[in-house]
Amino acid sequence: MDEEIFAEANGAVTTVTINRPERRNALNATALQAFAEIFRAQPPAEERVVVIRSVGPVFCSGRDLKEMRDRFGAPPPATASIAEVFEAIEQYPLPVVAVVQGDAIAGGNELAMHCDFVVASTNARFGMSLVQLGMAPSWFLTKKLLDQAGPVVTREILLLGDPVPAARLHSIGVIARAVPPEELEQAVAAIVDRLAQNAPLSLRAIKRVINREMQFRDQIPHDDLDALLREIGRSADAREGIAARLERRPPVFRGA
Repeated sequence: MDEEIFAEANGAVTTVTINRPERRNALNATALQAFAEIFRAQPPAEERVVVIRSVGPVFCSGRDLKEMRDRFGAPPPATASIAEVFEAIEQYPLPVVAVVQGDAIAGGNELAMHCDFVVASTNARFGMSLVQLGMAPSWFLTKKLLDQAGPVVTREILLLGDPVPAARLHSIGVIARAVPPEELEQAVAAIVDRLAQNAPLSLRAIKRVINREMQFRDQIPHDDLDALLREIGRSADAREGIAARLERRPPVFRGA
């Protein structure tokens, strides 16, 4: 397959694959739009579960920093935003399973967390490194991490920015499974096969109920925080953080 994001249906199971291993499966505008089109569509009648996986040793390193650097300060591309993509995945009518064989960082972490099940290799790490780049996650992304991990672990992940081993996140109930690499596919199959055999109307109803009950934070006013986060994303520190990460050097932040 030459596509950067492609979907393959096999009976009750649809597999969506990120195919950008040379960019650590980073999400550029084209990839985000492809994800949006897949998850905004109505599921085929025979579908019961969607699996998201990726090619290569890294699950997903988040947004494509090279694209962000090249577009810094310009209007956003006329494609789906990362928040819109993750919301489409979260609201998809049927269960979505993330197969995390390697690191899931920043947007990659959030991609996994917006799935219904995360099955990870113990080689994998999860993290949100935005604070180390001079940026901060949106209200939408922070809310999801709070829903999944609670305030203590969310503070650790967001304020420190260092990756957390999959085994630790499994031990505190943030992800569904963390297994040795050689057992990953077996663990995925156990969940996917069970979901594929379950009643489709029940799957849809249960997911809808769970999502509705977790939406209470959406009602909290946050326009001022959205404005603050956009300002940070346009700051000189953010430009420096992206450049430093791409150039593999420590950033020099000046608080501006």
